[in-house]
Amino acid sequence: MSPTSETAQGGRRLVIVESPAKAKTIKGYLGPGYVVEASVGHIRDLPNGAAEVPEKYTGEVRRLGVDVEHDFQPIYVVNADKKAQVKKLKDLLKDSDELFLATDEDREGEAIAWHLLEVLKPKVPVKRMVFHEITKDAIQGAVANPRELNKRMVDAQETRRILDRLYGYEVSPVLWKKVMPRLSAGRVQSVATRLVVERERERIAFRSAEYWDLTGTFGTGRPGDSSDPSQLVARLTTVDGKRVAQGRDFDSLGQLKSQNTLHLDEANARALAAALEHTDFSVRSVESKPYRRSPYAPFRTTTMQQEASRKLGFGAKATMQVAQKLYENGFITYMRTDSTTLSDTAVSAARAQVTQLYGSDYLPDKPRTYAGKVKNAQEAHEAIRPSGDRFRTPAETGLTGDQFRLYELIWKRTVASQMKDATGNSVTVKIGGRTADGRDAEFSASGKTITFHGFLKAYVEGADDPNAELDDRERRLPQVSEGDALSADEITVDGHATKPPARYTEASLVKELEEREIGRPSTYASIIGTILDRGYVFKKGTALVPSFLSFAVVNLLEKHFGRLVDYDFTARMEDDLDRIARGEAQAVPWLRRFYFGEGESSGGAADAGNGDGDHLGGLKELVTDLGAIDAREVSSFPVGNDIVLRVGRYGPYVERGERDSEGHQRADVPDDLAPDELTVEYAEELLAKPSGDFALGTDPGTGREIIAKDGRYGPYVTEVLPEGTPKTGKNAVKPRTASLFKSMSLDTVTLQDALKLMSLPRVVGADAEGVEITAQNGRYGPYLKKGTDSRSLEAEEQLFNITLEEALEIYSKPKQRGRAAAKPPLKELGEDPVSAKPVVVKDGRFGPYVTDGETNATLRSGDSVEDITPERGFELLAEKRAKGPAKKTAKKAAKKAPAKKTAAKKTAAKKTAAKKTTTAAKKTTTKKAAASKATSED
Repeated sequence: MSPTSETAQGGRRLVIVESPAKAKTIKGYLGPGYVVEASVGHIRDLPNGAAEVPEKYTGEVRRLGVDVEHDFQPIYVVNADKKAQVKKLKDLLKDSDELFLATDEDREGEAIAWHLLEVLKPKVPVKRMVFHEITKDAIQGAVANPRELNKRMVDAQETRRILDRLYGYEVSPVLWKKVMPRLSAGRVQSVATRLVVERERERIAFRSAEYWDLTGTFGTGRPGDSSDPSQLVARLTTVDGKRVAQGRDFDSLGQLKSQNTLHLDEANARALAAALEHTDFSVRSVESKPYRRSPYAPFRTTTMQQEASRKLGFGAKATMQVAQKLYENGFITYMRTDSTTLSDTAVSAARAQVTQLYGSDYLPDKPRTYAGKVKNAQEAHEAIRPSGDRFRTPAETGLTGDQFRLYELIWKRTVASQMKDATGNSVTVKIGGRTADGRDAEFSASGKTITFHGFLKAYVEGADDPNAELDDRERRLPQVSEGDALSADEITVDGHATKPPARYTEASLVKELEEREIGRPSTYASIIGTILDRGYVFKKGTALVPSFLSFAVVNLLEKHFGRLVDYDFTARMEDDLDRIARGEAQAVPWLRRFYFGEGESSGGAADAGNGDGDHLGGLKELVTDLGAIDAREVSSFPVGNDIVLRVGRYGPYVERGERDSEGHQRADVPDDLAPDELTVEYAEELLAKPSGDFALGTDPGTGREIIAKDGRYGPYVTEVLPEGTPKTGKNAVKPRTASLFKSMSLDTVTLQDALKLMSLPRVVGADAEGVEITAQNGRYGPYLKKGTDSRSLEAEEQLFNITLEEALEIYSKPKQRGRAAAKPPLKELGEDPVSAKPVVVKDGRFGPYVTDGETNATLRSGDSVEDITPERGFELLAEKRAKGPAKKTAKKAAKKAPAKKTAAKKTAAKKTAAKKTTTAAKKTTTKKAAASKATSED
């Protein structure tokens, strides 16, 4: 029986989901007997500040939003922006005979359903409706087979929320006091930041080592073809049986790890090459092994994020935004999942497409199954795959842009997971000969041939290392046998330097967090978004670079809250939360041990110390005892030559000597400087730069001193007004000020330059009607002004030398409407993988931006025109597309003016409400209100 016919007999049903897009899709599958409405996310949560807490709560409860003295009872409030939606849901419920809570199937979705139940207080039957894909069969099946609300999942989610609130609201104020205001700490956020900082520390400590090796190009002496090349390239591996050192043989300090390897420098390498010039080479061995590669498992949340980053240039956040749209519109299954399992329906659909698209030779005899590798996988119970019992090919979906690209990736991965292995052969050939001075040299070459591509026909996984060889890449070697003579056509000498460990990208950081079992994979995108938004990390290309601020924050947390950012401790805490979810542990005793440090220790997070090694108390005691934290010490880092990098309240700076002492030097450090680039030499350069105000001389016309300064918007010149000059009020006098031209700098600008700049605007002359034309320097560059008509100039120097005739010629031409003539691009980045259009960097009104002609994305603070990579450009465009077009604010029609009396009544009512709000707000102390700034992320 269809849901619609059931409803005709049983009355009207209200179905509540999270998003309007999801509601619209589901309504199409349920018919007119159902009302489908969105909660628009969470309708209720812990308060954002003391002002949102009901008046009956005081003290710590008001600050935290959690009553820690009474079993950690949370204080939930309906979000101010959701009150209208809650009223709408209540009104719809009054006219309904049954309520279906159809939020997502994971913990958060279960918690949203529970909050809806608590707030709406329905008097009609309530059912929990769950599904992992939005198709007609899945939705109708979910209606026909509802379940009860899973209170255990709700308890687990509630415990996480309370834990994160306590962590964030207790630790963040410590950062405000000891590092900088408005900072935040979070259970996983802080650990993720520490990972990025530790990688940068490794880069700072790294010392490069130089090493050399030889590469030989050897010929077989016979003509070659595609299956049997005439040459092979081999690398020198041993000299007299001693292995030649490669990059992996050196430690981070540039020293050899073992003395059993031969370290060639340039001189020795060139001498060896010369000694091999007339050597007779032959094949010493040929080793052939079968090659087999099995398909990759279907996507789960993290592997999808990693592949979308490698192949499409998407950030984790953009990937999840696009996947959310695909899910809500019925194209893929739920995108927050730890599982690699496919349902029987999905396996059948994938196998059918393998046969249809690639033929039965590519279909294994039995369906493939994939065991979940993620510990405590608990979110949705199936991998991310195309929805339905028959997969739509990408061409059949009608999708475009980013949604098409991500769907295609998911579809290919799913189909490939049910295909046969790739098979072939791997071959290693060793070539040897003796040098003129009697040394034995051996070269080695390896090759791979694929005889049956199997799943590689459909899908090849990307790699984090751009130089890594992908699985489907073949390397064919000549068909040679042991003892065959080879000629050395060329022997080259190559120099190399070891490289510091690569910085994390979004993809590799997600992979690292998952491997360490820290946090939940479904939250990684928001965690990375948070550390970027907070300024703890910025991007250079796709690399995540920690700011100096994050160094200070991590330094404090490591020294005084060591357990809270310990990787193993955080992973064990995750285990404990999962034990609570399974009913194997109780939430309240666990929270009590974590917060107060009470009770018996039972291992894992229950150890509860959270402090530096000898601190056995709970979190509360730890954040109360702050006397041991030296704010200056945690924010100071030695650079060398008595120079110290300090993180101040207004940004990082380098300093030598004590403040106010003779010889003291100080200079600001650029916010976007990568910490491993702050060398002693660069610090000396910063300190050597003149700082402060530059006195240029006295204006002969006014007698006022003229100075040059470096301001927020760049260098400028200004005059110093006499003491007592009114600065406010009607008689206020403003000093003449002018920005320096781009061709000028603070250390070269002269008094004459300054007086010229401050003489602007310059009167160029008047037109035939007597209207004055002036040359002026504005926010967007130099321009001419005649009445209300402005025209841009090409160069700043024209402000002083343009003649009246030249100005009149400019005005004689029609004014260019809209945008000015397009400037040439600053940099070309190549073809965008989504739009297939050329991407360039341009200089815009608000700074440089990347564009493919359709989508524009402004460069972020950590990006520069010089350093931006194609991948970073594509990622910025992908994130911009994922956000969708900017919403235009509709102008309110002013045709129907309300009656004056009504307007007056409304105004009076607003004033009364405002008074009440002000009175209530005054009762809250500044200290309590400050707690609203603390945030806590999973």
